[in-house]
Amino acid sequence: MRIGIVGTGFMGTTHAKGWVETPARITGFCAETVAEAAALADQYHAKAFASLAAMLPEVDVVDICTPTYLHLEQVRLAAAAGKDIICEKPLTLDVETGAEMLRVCEDAGVRLFVAHVVRYFPEYAAAKKIVADGKLGKPGTIHLRRCNYRPKKAAGNWFLDDAKSGGLLMDLSIHDFDYARWIAGEVKTVFSTTVGSMDKDAPVDYALTILTHEDGTLSHITGGWAYPAPNFQTGLDINCERGNIHFDSVASAPIRVLIREEQNAPDVGLPASPLAESPYTTELKEFYHAIAQGEAVRVTALDGLKAVQIACAARVSAAEGRPVFLEPQGGVL
Repeated sequence: MRIGIVGTGFMGTTHAKGWVETPARITGFCAETVAEAAALADQYHAKAFASLAAMLPEVDVVDICTPTYLHLEQVRLAAAAGKDIICEKPLTLDVETGAEMLRVCEDAGVRLFVAHVVRYFPEYAAAKKIVADGKLGKPGTIHLRRCNYRPKKAAGNWFLDDAKSGGLLMDLSIHDFDYARWIAGEVKTVFSTTVGSMDKDAPVDYALTILTHEDGTLSHITGGWAYPAPNFQTGLDINCERGNIHFDSVASAPIRVLIREEQNAPDVGLPASPLAESPYTTELKEFYHAIAQGEAVRVTALDGLKAVQIACAARVSAAEGRPVFLEPQGGVL
């Protein structure tokens, strides 16, 4: 399996590290210029291409690690060439565009994988498994937190251009929108409020979003771009009928399960292993096996589109100060 990576920034570099842990072979990189692609191409004994179009004949799978606003056209090109596609999150910036991406891939008979990596973090995956096992009962409330430092103000930094990144709610909180839906199912209403401005010159510092799931579960999601670098903190609390799951990325024993019994019982500590592989590697290994052997994956292209739908609703809610109602059963069009 020959892999071509589009984009050679942080995500392209991270995906390259993951791919070398699979039987696949990286054969090409492309970026805005050949010079930008050359360093990674040399490091992985691959070829630097001037464009995606030039790279397509020499790869089997296209891994898109470019800014969000470029995804649509790159997916169109790769699908038309019959290539399976991995696309970094967010899939796109609006529901209509995302639906088109799914359609062109289905029409071309290629698979589209969306890289929502939080589903592959061991603590988040462990929490999902505990909920799915049913021993704690149904979740009632979910609290998710993801706070880091604001992207640097620099010329050409697309993260701070709301039209290109979708801002904090689309680029950062979408991780937790996807995770909440993975845990509690389809979302019925979205209400979001922000601190700061939606203007690209004064970006949002914090956002609080409340999701009401169709089964009645409430998810409270906090996103922040106000920590000093290099702080990046995440956490979750899943409060179920018979117990709770707690995770704090800065705690010494980051994930704990607290089970209510007739008598007092000790907490069950589930510390993350320092030897665990990168979740990006875990994700790409799963994608590799899905492509090579036709296996299913824990996150589908439709999951990626529904996460975009929730993020778009959150943006509308924050801008207009009202809850946004989604179509029943997670309908997106």
